[in-house]
Amino acid sequence: MIDQLCDRFIPSQSPQSGGSGKRRLVWKTACRMVLLFALQSVLQTVLYGCLAVAKEPDASDAVTRRDESGDESTGLRVSTFDLDVTPPVGSMMAYDVVSRQGELGLRCRGIVISGMDKPVVLCAIDWIGISNAAHDQFRQALAEAAETDPSHVAVHALHQHDAPRCDFTAERLLHHAGATNLGPFESSFQRQVIKKLASQVAAQLDRSRPITHVGFGTANVDRVASNRRLQGPDGLVYATRYTTCTDPKLRAAPEGIIDPELSCLVFYERDQPIVSLTYYACHPQSYYRTGVPSPDFPGIARIFRSQDRPEAFHVHFNGAGGNIGAGKYNDGDKSNRLTLANRVADAMEKAFDSAERVPVSASSCGWNTIKVSLPPAAHLHEDELRELLTRPTPEVIETAPADLAWLLRCKAGHQVELGCLTIGDVRVLHLPGELFVEYQLAAKAMRKDLSVAMAAYGDYGPGYIGTQVAYGQGGYETSARASRVAPEVESVLMDAIKLLLGPSHDRASDAAKGDSR
Repeated sequence: MIDQLCDRFIPSQSPQSGGSGKRRLVWKTACRMVLLFALQSVLQTVLYGCLAVAKEPDASDAVTRRDESGDESTGLRVSTFDLDVTPPVGSMMAYDVVSRQGELGLRCRGIVISGMDKPVVLCAIDWIGISNAAHDQFRQALAEAAETDPSHVAVHALHQHDAPRCDFTAERLLHHAGATNLGPFESSFQRQVIKKLASQVAAQLDRSRPITHVGFGTANVDRVASNRRLQGPDGLVYATRYTTCTDPKLRAAPEGIIDPELSCLVFYERDQPIVSLTYYACHPQSYYRTGVPSPDFPGIARIFRSQDRPEAFHVHFNGAGGNIGAGKYNDGDKSNRLTLANRVADAMEKAFDSAERVPVSASSCGWNTIKVSLPPAAHLHEDELRELLTRPTPEVIETAPADLAWLLRCKAGHQVELGCLTIGDVRVLHLPGELFVEYQLAAKAMRKDLSVAMAAYGDYGPGYIGTQVAYGQGGYETSARASRVAPEVESVLMDAIKLLLGPSHDRASDAAKGDSR
């Protein structure tokens, strides 16, 4: 083929040309070399183009493609969100009107994990609690923003007391009763927060980062938690050791049943930590009723960690701390706030540093949910509560609207959704109310083969959730003023926790498949 092309450009010598045959041979050789070089260049161009097409990533191959460093992509990604949720001066918090802004505001922080069947949203807010229809609306708004469904959204409060509460059901009942003073249930600011939060969650989705590894670590928190319910030889509660305890005799009593362990789940992009989720069970008040919104000592500990390790995004959840406080180690001195914060931050650091980084895949992760009907307390009577609301005094507003809101939800067949996040051999339970620590300890005992953590204070509607035996022992936490559920709640929740965690012989991948929706 090459010779034929050369003959077309260099014809045979004619008698009239006078040229030599040797010259024609030289020109033909040169022509052959030029054509060979040109053909080689064309073939290289075509070949490199094919290779480029073959290397171009396909969105459907996200689980197996490699990133620039050579690591295999897991298909898991995480985005973060962080919003200032400090109420303005003049608005009502759980107990007092905001008189001024402090140096530290309240935050709503969380993450969106994508790459599983549907995105999962985990949210923690520096408020005392979000209840009933308000909890529903938070979840619905976040679900729409994250392009998932509400069953894949967990919203939890940290339960600080110089902070707002949020209950749209109670607010509506007060409106219907003709109340002009809605107290802590006036929710115009809270509705603004939902809109701003949803906008930020949606905007942050495009800034997600890949998760290639995870780690789980634990550390004991030193001299913070102690049990609030002090019992005598007869097993009855003789005193409540609140989170601020000025009585030296009560402070001298033993710690009692607590979970001293702080858990830390870390997400990595290769060797870089990008998210740190921590869990610890304890009431978060060092002091309150100041009129100044405060994240209190757990929020300050989170801030410390954000300054120590700014490359990671830090989110903290309150565990099952309903009957746990810092009373043994807090006599009310204002300096104890930073002392307690430093102790929690120290445990956060130790747990973070102890996390062993291991590869993770989307196939070993999942989100399971179970809906349960929590039995309402026997002391809740609709007619009596509605009668009270006809005279909405400050004392009535303190409890009656929330009591009736919960009772009506139960009568309407409302079920509370419990969640469980599976990340390899880690299980994180997401549960409602002010749970007693016994639920958290029981969950860890059920699956000693796994690393189990718990976030409580989800739907705040039920109030305190004690164990069955605790309702016969007395004490504030199981009184009619504090708890809106019946003693039978223990069997309902324990059975649900067992189902979420699965039997101990299950592998992580089996649990991930479970009831994932």
